[in-house]
Amino acid sequence: MNGKACCVPARAGGATTTPAEHRSAVATQSAPHGLLALPGGQFVMGSDDREGFPADGEGPARRVMLSPFRIAAAAVTNAQFGDFVRTTGYITQAEQAGSSFVFYLQVPQALRTAIRKVPSGLPWWLDVPDACWQRPEGPGSHIRDRMDHPVVHVSWHDARAYCAWAGGRLPTEAQWEFAARGGLAGRRFPWGDELPADPPCNIWRGAFPNQPASGWQPGTVPVRSFAPNGLGLYNAAGNVWEWCEDWFSPDYHRGTAAADPLQSQETGRRSSRGGSFLCHESYCNRYRVAARGSNTPDSSASNQGFRMAGHGEPLA
Repeated sequence: MNGKACCVPARAGGATTTPAEHRSAVATQSAPHGLLALPGGQFVMGSDDREGFPADGEGPARRVMLSPFRIAAAAVTNAQFGDFVRTTGYITQAEQAGSSFVFYLQVPQALRTAIRKVPSGLPWWLDVPDACWQRPEGPGSHIRDRMDHPVVHVSWHDARAYCAWAGGRLPTEAQWEFAARGGLAGRRFPWGDELPADPPCNIWRGAFPNQPASGWQPGTVPVRSFAPNGLGLYNAAGNVWEWCEDWFSPDYHRGTAAADPLQSQETGRRSSRGGSFLCHESYCNRYRVAARGSNTPDSSASNQGFRMAGHGEPLA
């Protein structure tokens, strides 16, 4: 990440499997299910907000035209991803690699002290052996009481494989931002410009990264927590970062088309949107609707998930 990098570290050593191998591992299911039909149209994308990170390429703000499209009201859950795995036998990249990144306060103290692999410049992340979507905090953890939480520890390739199986795809950055804005033009958040003392989203509470507020623990919440935005999307700010189809470029707003933009030129990193439960206004405020994140497409972490999209149809 550019700027302050609390977000998601990158896996070292490159992908363990190729995108082609991932595509061949799955069989397409039926058409997209549970997707909101949005009309598209023109909107102002990006931001020149002084609170943004210029190196992330959040601006300049510009007018973009979108065709009709569909997008899920919520991120893909553990239950939904489990159906995919049981049907196809799919193995995620974190499972193949044998580890994934977990925020240190999510890891039991005994395991925390035993782990020596810490990403450079990101001491609050641990490369935890056996951490994966089924064991989000590593050995001994489980998701039995979190089936309605967003699936995490999924790479871009994993997310894309799920979408192909479910008959959908990942949203483009432009589609994601249009939907996340909830019909509010030029606002910082899905609900407006101000961040209340009790935020209507799952972001860091307390002092980042060592002092969570009393009664709050860093981690995910159910995907339909908090009120939806004006277009019906839940958790468009915080909870988990959500993969997008685009390659990431800080020149996105200068280098992509004004109609249905897509950064298709390979850059080595894929875009993510929405921020996560680790974002905080004092350090990394990337839970704003125009904020951008990125990571290598084989990387995964305990705050990385995704939301499915689909092609639109004319609305009545």
